[in-house]
Amino acid sequence: MHETFMRLAIKEAWKGKGKTFTNPLVGAVIVKDDQVIAKGAHLAYGQPHAEKNALTSCETPEKLLNSTLYVTLEPCHHYGKQPPCTQAILESGIKRVVIGQLDPNPLVAGKGKQYLEEQGLEVITGILEEEVRSLNRHYNFYHEQQRPFITLKQAMTLDGKIALAGQRTPLTGEEAWKRVRKERGDYQAILIGSQTALIDNPILGTTDEDNFPPYRVVLDRKGEVLAHKELALFQADSSPVLIFTERDDEIHLPEHVEVIRNQVLSLSFVVAELTKRNIQSLYVEGGAAIHDAFLASGYWDELVTYLVPKIIGGNGTASFTGTRLVEQVTALSGVSIEQLGLDIRIVGRRV
Repeated sequence: MHETFMRLAIKEAWKGKGKTFTNPLVGAVIVKDDQVIAKGAHLAYGQPHAEKNALTSCETPEKLLNSTLYVTLEPCHHYGKQPPCTQAILESGIKRVVIGQLDPNPLVAGKGKQYLEEQGLEVITGILEEEVRSLNRHYNFYHEQQRPFITLKQAMTLDGKIALAGQRTPLTGEEAWKRVRKERGDYQAILIGSQTALIDNPILGTTDEDNFPPYRVVLDRKGEVLAHKELALFQADSSPVLIFTERDDEIHLPEHVEVIRNQVLSLSFVVAELTKRNIQSLYVEGGAAIHDAFLASGYWDELVTYLVPKIIGGNGTASFTGTRLVEQVTALSGVSIEQLGLDIRIVGRRV
């Protein structure tokens, strides 16, 4: 029975997709005598949490007494943009709370569960935990590993090339093209190198109408893009742009562009800076040298490859190109394969 109601809570949680920003997706269902009497979700960043929405949606508040709350994530026990959910639960008369997973955020991290138990409520945890965790895999990773979840994405021909040398080279068909733009919306930042910015001149937008479109990040050691204010990244102010560089001179740029300087531009510095900004997930679109640098650094967790039935050959730019000496093959786990038109999407996780 617990699993049945937790699945309803999971379904509720998805209603907030794309609207909760750095907050997790959370769903709640309140049950009395094996009947659902209220449901709720966290629907927008800074707005009431799932538990509070469920409580206020109950048309027969008297039934809340001695009822059971099913919630996908541990209720908070601190003041943030909203008051603690634990207090609202306690005041409602709910006597049992069934939790999908404990919250890895240090602000919560078991405190909600502990408080409810201390107040005499029965608390059950770990119901459908694997399914619940899939709601917020980036949020969980960020708080458990103290850095963003990093996906490396590439489009590649059958001979391992990603572009004609020095040229913008569209490779994927329409179905894969649409998937990539939708996929971008699942991340809080998209990263490219300076050459990709200069050659492809992308906006790095998504097809989803999210309230919080992803940051656009450029790694530019020499600061080459700073002299090209005509670039789409500078012209389109739909979301913030972060440019990492070693260049130290001041340049006037649009308000949505921030230049982050360091004497030595390393990926550890970049990842640390993104972590400070509460960016929980990063979608790295390349180019080839950027991908290889992430691979070598260990700062990556997933590889998404769009394999297209085309060949470039010759001096075309090869995937994951670098000058470093490599002495091992990197295996992937949990590999999935999907066909999109004539293209194939292959996803694998770091072992």
